[in-house]
Amino acid sequence: MGLKYALIGCGKISANHIAAARANDLDIVALCDVYPESMNALINKFDLPETIHQYTDHQALIQHEELDLAAICTENGKHGSIALDFIEAGCNLIIEKPIALSLEEADEIIRRSKEKNVKVSACHQNRFNQSVIEIRKALDLKRFGKLFYGTAHIRWNRGCEYYVGSKWRGTWEHDGGALMNQCIHNIDLLRWMLGDDIIEVVGMTDNLNHPYIEAEDFGIALIRFANGSYGIVEGTTTIYPKNLEETLYLFGEKGTVKATGQSVNIIEEWQFSDGLDDSGEIKERFSKNPPNVAGYGHTPYYTDVIDAIKNDREPSITAEDGRRAVELILAIYKSAAEGQRIRLPLEKCSTSDFKGRFEK
Repeated sequence: MGLKYALIGCGKISANHIAAARANDLDIVALCDVYPESMNALINKFDLPETIHQYTDHQALIQHEELDLAAICTENGKHGSIALDFIEAGCNLIIEKPIALSLEEADEIIRRSKEKNVKVSACHQNRFNQSVIEIRKALDLKRFGKLFYGTAHIRWNRGCEYYVGSKWRGTWEHDGGALMNQCIHNIDLLRWMLGDDIIEVVGMTDNLNHPYIEAEDFGIALIRFANGSYGIVEGTTTIYPKNLEETLYLFGEKGTVKATGQSVNIIEEWQFSDGLDDSGEIKERFSKNPPNVAGYGHTPYYTDVIDAIKNDREPSITAEDGRRAVELILAIYKSAAEGQRIRLPLEKCSTSDFKGRFEK
């Protein structure tokens, strides 16, 4: 068998992680969740062996298991603290998005992982979508020429049942709102594609149609990058009657690309002045939607993390990458709350800073 692996948090996204772990021949030795029925459901779904150990306390798991890799898929507000416990134990980590809800906690994860020499990767699996890989390849080859701007549109639906089913969702202490939970993958892609370094952010957020949650269900932002390009973010969970799209646009002096669908898997526009490929063939090749918004990226993402552990290199998506996505969203929150432009980098900020933001 492969590396010894455990999953902490057996909720909605856990099936994607178990499927990716199996596809990569990891030795799944333990599950952990505060609800035993969630672990049992996952065991039954994947016909996992009876020998798999079950824990309701991650500290007990740490004490009794010798692991090579663990994946943290709990409620968002616990990602950081649980990650720090596993890092202290010398365990390599995959941390579901967001890596933490405060920059201080994200920085502590980065600092302590370097001290302990463990690999920590933020799970932004959409970077491993074949469509995204193709776009990034064109970007690295400078086919766009000068980048003008890019846009990220996340037009989704989340209703009362979604939030009532897990009371941590939509709270400032344990989640944040649409931007931090639903939109972070596409926001990560936008920042990564446009150059990472940001000068300033202007944002607006609101709670338009979810009075039973604390945080935003709608956010928009303008972003000025250090390389002279601009970004636009539009994210919401108010779309009637169901998820509409997750779309990424990139516009340059010599190229235009649009990727859309459930999780930017479908390329609808592919135009470059260099004529190196056939636009129709590219759009035909990247025309398939995944079965859900999680996309197809988890398996190749896991492959990369495993290779990083075995070959003692940094994973392609680092803890620093996870921090950058969180930093941008917190900057949008801060701009919206204060009604002013926010300069980056940010050193300290947390979702908890915005408690009471939409109280009437």
